[in-house]
Amino acid sequence: MTDVIVVGAGPAGAAAALMAARDGLEVVLLERGPFPGSKNAYGGVVYGRVLDDVLPRWWEEVPVQRWVTRRSTMVLTDTQALTVDFRTTAWGEAPYNGCTTFRADFDGWLAGKAVEAGAHLVVNTVATGLIVEGNRVVGVRTDRQDGDLRAPLVIAADGVNSFLAKEAGLLPRTQAKHLTLGVKEVLSLPREVIDERFGVRGDEGVDVELLGCTRGIPGGGFVYTNRDSLSVGVVVSLEHLAASKVRPEELIADLKAHPAIAPWVEGAELKEYTAHLIPEGGYDHLTPLSTAGMLVTGDAAGLCLAAGLWLEGVNFAIGSGLAAGRTARRIIETGDAKPYRAALKDSFVLKDHKRLRGAPRLVLSERVQQRYPGLVADLVEGLFTVGNPTAKPGALRLLRGAAKNNGVKLRHLVADGLAGGRVFK
Repeated sequence: MTDVIVVGAGPAGAAAALMAARDGLEVVLLERGPFPGSKNAYGGVVYGRVLDDVLPRWWEEVPVQRWVTRRSTMVLTDTQALTVDFRTTAWGEAPYNGCTTFRADFDGWLAGKAVEAGAHLVVNTVATGLIVEGNRVVGVRTDRQDGDLRAPLVIAADGVNSFLAKEAGLLPRTQAKHLTLGVKEVLSLPREVIDERFGVRGDEGVDVELLGCTRGIPGGGFVYTNRDSLSVGVVVSLEHLAASKVRPEELIADLKAHPAIAPWVEGAELKEYTAHLIPEGGYDHLTPLSTAGMLVTGDAAGLCLAAGLWLEGVNFAIGSGLAAGRTARRIIETGDAKPYRAALKDSFVLKDHKRLRGAPRLVLSERVQQRYPGLVADLVEGLFTVGNPTAKPGALRLLRGAAKNNGVKLRHLVADGLAGGRVFK
């Protein structure tokens, strides 16, 4: 018998175990892999400011690859690329903004903090089911001989396809329309080559988000710089990917061959290929956060912010895990999960999801995905093409022409602009 069982030693589970152990509770942290992070995948950027009050000066010891000091958004067609590029020295100084890191390193580091606080990490152990008495969860069954564990509180941090949440009736049958598939290649390149190609030096890093690179399948792509490698990949609608009959590695091959991307990856050697599901249903499709005796955190609860301008998951996983760990004692004492739900509502975790609840529908819409990249690229190409001896056309004329070429009516532009204003206000 223990006080808290946390299933999954990713960012959500490690954060929950850390805070519960700090509160003097006896915590068992289960991990199915040989070490935390061994089976986890993600794009590549962690926004660590959520740890400011938990691990002061965390940036001095986090296993960082590079600090992201440059953020670019690139719109692509087959032959065009338009980039909005921002860089700042502020992001390269403590307390920093975001960093590229590898999950095997980051998850192990954060789980190690939970162990330092007193949590018991048990690896190579799968939670195969729940132990339920009456209508209350009282523990988990594992694949170890005589491995049943009992506790007054179980925290499910076992990922997007959470078997525990499903067994508890909190996660309905998986709906492909609310999921995306993220696929990533890690490409090895010498550090000095990366510095030269991306115009950075030292520990400076670059985050490039891409639109218009997925053959019309709703989604986008990314390029992140690591110390001596690049993370290159796409995130696409699972439902539409299946219908397209296109394999995800074909999309990455397209991306690497694009005229705007090929010079960055030239000569790179494939080091790793990973893929994982991402919950992108948004606020309206979040998993219920609790049932009697169990809390749900991170991807298991659908807490991933996919809002176009922002694609964040690890910080929301950590935030929800911290809330679960901080409220664990009160929940054990009262048998009521209201403190956990209240903590999430008062934090950025649910506030951001609620405010941006309309973003997934807008960002993954047909016009944004398939028509606007070409419209924007044609408009800018027209603006900067110098015709001789003709006079320069007006911007409105160019806009009308670009809209017509890409099958967009001006009323659609206005409607989508108003919708975007409501979503991102």
